Amino acid sequence: MHIQLATQYPENHALAVLIGDGDALSAGAEKLNTISSGYILGSLKKLGFKSAKGKVQILSALPDQPYTALAVLAAGDLPGLKAADVESVAGSLYHATKSAGFADLAIDMGGFPAEQVAHAMFALTLASYRFDKYFGAAKLEKAPTLKSVTLICDDVAAVEAAFGPLKAIADGVIVARDLVSEPANVLYPQSYADRIKGFEALGLKVEVLGEDEMTKLGMFSLLGVGLGSRKESKLVVMQWLGADDKSAQPVAFVGKGVTFDTGGISIKPAEGMEDMKWDMGGSATVVGTMIALAGRKAKVNAIGVVGLVENMPDGNAQRPGDVVTAMSGTTIEVINTDAEGRLVLADALWYTQDRFKPQFMIDLATLTGAMIIALGMDYAGVFSNNDDLAEKISEASKSVSENTWRMPLPTQYEKQIDSKIADIRNIGGRPGGSITAALFLQRFVNNVPWAHLDIAPTAWTNEQRLPTVPEGATGWGVRTLDALVKAHYEV
Repeated sequence: MHIQLATQYPENHALAVLIGDGDALSAGAEKLNTISSGYILGSLKKLGFKSAKGKVQILSALPDQPYTALAVLAAGDLPGLKAADVESVAGSLYHATKSAGFADLAIDMGGFPAEQVAHAMFALTLASYRFDKYFGAAKLEKAPTLKSVTLICDDVAAVEAAFGPLKAIADGVIVARDLVSEPANVLYPQSYADRIKGFEALGLKVEVLGEDEMTKLGMFSLLGVGLGSRKESKLVVMQWLGADDKSAQPVAFVGKGVTFDTGGISIKPAEGMEDMKWDMGGSATVVGTMIALAGRKAKVNAIGVVGLVENMPDGNAQRPGDVVTAMSGTTIEVINTDAEGRLVLADALWYTQDRFKPQFMIDLATLTGAMIIALGMDYAGVFSNNDDLAEKISEASKSVSENTWRMPLPTQYEKQIDSKIADIRNIGGRPGGSITAALFLQRFVNNVPWAHLDIAPTAWTNEQRLPTVPEGATGWGVRTLDALVKAHYEV
């Protein structure tokens, strides 16, 4: 969908105006209501319209007006409107009008600050996302009728300036959604690494380590996961050096990139296995975050590391009972080959802290079904060895309407991952499954402030839960991590 700015109303468009609580009218709505002799408020009263935030009422066009239809959007408390409110109502407007039969919509935001108009553009960009790359002509014809939105504002240049950083964040979210949506025959470790390489055009420095390089580094925990696949495993390192001091201590993000997860020899049931194309959701968030930081020229040095593997059953595949040695020297008894994401992250985390000595490390992974059982589908779990970092993540996630919930890391659960023949085992049984997975990861972190975000509940949604997040891949976490960096780590 095309989104643009204008200072004047474009003719032959449907028109949307905003109203607030208690029949308060925006400047555009007030003007239109006056010249139409009270048509807006009178029509809403006749229809019994309740001004609940995000609710939309479509009215007929008056014969002496240049618009083709009129949509009234309830925005809540107009004087107290925050960025999150603007995003919510703009996204709601898109979903209410996308298939209403008109192709072009203008939203009158005259009188609104440039920052609020920019957030409306941002919301419309995210809300209108569709992954239709593989649709044929017949299915494309069923696309939403709404093709363009024009935001009427007071100062186009001011809105464009405010939208610049938001566009970079939107680009990161959309790339993350695209990556998660791709089928595994298209997105596998090599093709994924190639895509990431393409983002060097933004100023990222990208390195791709293959199996030979990882073998020399002793990354046998990660490499073991990919033994059953014909696709070579990769470790991709992204660097954004945006601080004035290019040698300043960076922040670091690490992502699980299992491009398809059959479970390996501990194979999953057939039903629902197609969803395992998005078992690389954590890595997609890391890639999207690095794109956002580079796109808005964030004043920070940031590292993104993603371990890319395919977990397949094969005559060469890792077996339950095998023992592998991680880069750290820790030996791991593989009890279940379907607990593979933590094996990938073990080496990626160690490599990141060993090479880059970051201020903090945050890893993201669609790690455990147990996280969904614990928190449902609206919250990501946060595990951390550092209270300050955990609190900052919580604040950042709330600021962008991405829900997180901190989970415990009790030392008494460590015994569940003790092995009788190695240093550690890769699962600790059903009780506290997401906790023992996090405790496993913590073994590969020294004194670096660290957080593990289990995004199994939030990386994909089968129903629209937020106005700016359609069904499918969500790009969850890009906005949280960007907000975290912006609030606390840019210099």
